[in-house]
Amino acid sequence: TSSEQNQLWGISVLPSSAGVLEPYDLLYDNAVEAFYSADYESVVRYMEGALSSHRQVRATRVRCRLRCQDQHPLDESFSDLRFFDSVLRRAACMNKCIEEKVGTQSLHKVSEDVVQDFNRRIPYNYLQQAYQKLQRPDKAAEAAHTYFQANPEHVEMGRDLEQYKNLQGVEETHFVDREARPHQRSFTAAVQLYDKGDYEGATALFEEALVEYYKADVDCRALCQGPQKFEGQDHLRYRYSLHEVVSDHFTQVLHCEHECVRDLATRPGRLSPMENYLPLHYDYLQFAYFKAGRLEEALQCALTYLLFHEGEEFMKENADYYREELGHDAEPREKAAWYLRRHKQELKLLLIGSKIMGAEFTEGVSYWISSHQVLSTFSVPSGTDGWMEYVPISHKKNVTVTSPQSLKEGGPLLYEGVQLVQNSAALNGTQRVLLDHVLSEEECAELRQLAHTVTMAGDGYKGRMSPHTPNEKFEGASVLKTLQHGFEGRVPMRSARLFYETSERARRIIESYFVLNSTLHFSYTHLVCRTAIKGQQDHRNDLSHPIHADNCLLDPDANECWKEPPAYTNRDYSALLYLNADFEGGEFVFTEMDAKTVTASVKPKCGRMVGFSSGGENPHGVKAVTSGQRCAVALWFTLNPLYRELERLQADEVVQALDTQHVFGQGLNINPKDEL
Repeated sequence: TSSEQNQLWGISVLPSSAGVLEPYDLLYDNAVEAFYSADYESVVRYMEGALSSHRQVRATRVRCRLRCQDQHPLDESFSDLRFFDSVLRRAACMNKCIEEKVGTQSLHKVSEDVVQDFNRRIPYNYLQQAYQKLQRPDKAAEAAHTYFQANPEHVEMGRDLEQYKNLQGVEETHFVDREARPHQRSFTAAVQLYDKGDYEGATALFEEALVEYYKADVDCRALCQGPQKFEGQDHLRYRYSLHEVVSDHFTQVLHCEHECVRDLATRPGRLSPMENYLPLHYDYLQFAYFKAGRLEEALQCALTYLLFHEGEEFMKENADYYREELGHDAEPREKAAWYLRRHKQELKLLLIGSKIMGAEFTEGVSYWISSHQVLSTFSVPSGTDGWMEYVPISHKKNVTVTSPQSLKEGGPLLYEGVQLVQNSAALNGTQRVLLDHVLSEEECAELRQLAHTVTMAGDGYKGRMSPHTPNEKFEGASVLKTLQHGFEGRVPMRSARLFYETSERARRIIESYFVLNSTLHFSYTHLVCRTAIKGQQDHRNDLSHPIHADNCLLDPDANECWKEPPAYTNRDYSALLYLNADFEGGEFVFTEMDAKTVTASVKPKCGRMVGFSSGGENPHGVKAVTSGQRCAVALWFTLNPLYRELERLQADEVVQALDTQHVFGQGLNINPKDEL
């Protein structure tokens, strides 16, 4: 526990009842200063103290605000004076309560930068390194895991975690998230049991998750009761009435409270909430109770789900089935019904308040509300660039569930000699294909020779020579860069043209095979080689390229793939065209969403191409290249012409100019060393 850790490291955080809790930003600053002085024991003492202080301040604010709301309610039939009397007494109550617990409030008003550091779990990054220096690998692994949950794109921390797994004294139980939110932890564990068919265990955890969710909702709303930011408004100067100022404040509080729906459904490190998060609990529960033979509870949960999604056909049919089996009806859960009534009332009040606060706020709130109402009374936005419709999981008995999308494959391969090796079914997935003879042996050899000349270490990886693993070197080149080298006479123009034409061949094959209704455009094209670094291959347990998806951030624990930056969210299809097989390792693999269970493996060879849709349905990676060099043409495509690769458009113009010059016989000013 945190108190045991405090005693272990001698942290000087006094009990909250003493009223002298040290400000967490001061403790944090002391910890950082100690870190750069290499005083790692002080780093741990101060940083653990800062985290403890941060938790206590937050918990105190929640408790005090809830207690004072109960002691000084806003009477529905009050006059102006009674209203302001309640507001002032509530404010005085909260100030007194908080200061009794943590000391002077002004000491705990920290800068926005520090707040963001704690939100991003930066203290755990320092702790991980400090515990490592103090030879506490178990605590270092715990801190690293906690940090990584909110920063899954942090490559170095991912590598550190892999190393901790193989250290003596580090066990699986040490990889815990110290900042895990109870409602999300229970929900994730429940889904895991559900997927294993343990429906009794799953129902208990789903019910626990619901209890924790409603608790977290109360806490989140209590934290909204503090000071608000009035962007672009100076309340000391502008001439609004007192009632307008009060309405501004309460409207922003109301908006903050309603945003708790988003907050509670968003996992650490993510921008997008889990779609339809709260109703999904009741969806899982109704079927789990059915499988456990508890139809009374199954009907109750089905009816509760219908409160959120009225008219959902599959759930109505499930409810009818349960009623028929039981011989009577039931009522939805009152907690959920009350929760929804409150949300609907909030939406109405937000529209009223937005009119008072001005055009800009009105526009934002109106869009936000209308977006919710288009989907349902409660559906949660699932991305930062739009609103996705919720596709329910049908658990109906004896019903075959089909994909909501009509995906096709099996179109013509266009080029003579290209051979279909495996389709999606053979590769145990959707929108996958493996083809051979896309290139000849001569073409592979020419492109490999081109790669040896034109590729540069770190190209395409922001200059990082080993972006995915320190045990391999990565080199790459784009189509435009290769054509430029051709003009300069540094490579044969014929070879540069072959790279360009090969990528176009791959694009046309993918577009045709998957029977796409619109044109595929290039998003990025890369001639890339991975080379095993000699002397660094013994006992390797990493991958050449970790398991990932191309247009979303893979989250194996949540069984989700988040379409948000830094993922390339506008990529729709991907392809890898291999140029050789004379190396060891380097197999391409597809996995399940858990990033562990391999569903298909592909051994590269000349002219072999694997193509697939770029989303979370196709997690993939590359096994370690342990000897030699593995070369390929990597291609990513988009269906949206707005996101076409700029370099490709420039390359198209270069090739068009070349063809035009050739047709009219005007010649080109090309270096005489060029072999064309």
